[in-house]
Amino acid sequence: MNNFLKVNGQKITTTGLVALALIITGCQTTPLTKDAKNTSQVSTAIAASSPLQIDGKAPEFTGVDSNNTTHKLSDFKDKVVVLEWTNHQCPFVRKHYNSGNMQKLQKEATSKGVVWLSIISSAPGKQGHVTPQKANELIKSSSANPTAVIIDSEGTIGRLYQARTTPHMYVIDTDGVLKYMGAIDNKPSANPADVETASNYVQAAVDSVITNKPVETTVTQPYGCSVKYNR
Repeated sequence: MNNFLKVNGQKITTTGLVALALIITGCQTTPLTKDAKNTSQVSTAIAASSPLQIDGKAPEFTGVDSNNTTHKLSDFKDKVVVLEWTNHQCPFVRKHYNSGNMQKLQKEATSKGVVWLSIISSAPGKQGHVTPQKANELIKSSSANPTAVIIDSEGTIGRLYQARTTPHMYVIDTDGVLKYMGAIDNKPSANPADVETASNYVQAAVDSVITNKPVETTVTQPYGCSVKYNR
């Protein structure tokens, strides 16, 4: 028999919450749960309990990239923006970069005028922390295609957006309105082979926003390694 908890009026299974706790506290190599219903319930609870709301204004932020250029979200008015939390040492991130999946998404999106900001919120001394020089080396060696890589070592932007995993993805429309937040796809594993059969939520959301269509899936449960904040 399932036990239930309520989060802001949303009833979710405790098994779903346990799965969520597992995925955001470390690097998992297996899917969260095979119960799609539980996953959906947890995603609903995340949305209900978060100050970030779909169809609400995305929080303004200022960050400095790996080339010492300052960026504000408001600089990209009238542009679709994708935020990608990343950590090059995380196996879930490596899944998408070693397979070429993330680079492909970045290239496709930016070729359509989308601004793609990769954000590194790992604190000094933590897994995934990089200097600006190292960030640029990683861009080159992986043939990545972001608009910029923002170094968020203090975790200011990450906490503002409640980024919990790497990757953790957000899609913002041309009016600065949040249209998607959550996982990159529906295959929560570190296995690169899963990329081929995955449904990519980010690609679908970007395409919908660009074509002025409703985003079908707006909130999903993110998966990956926990963001390595300086706690």
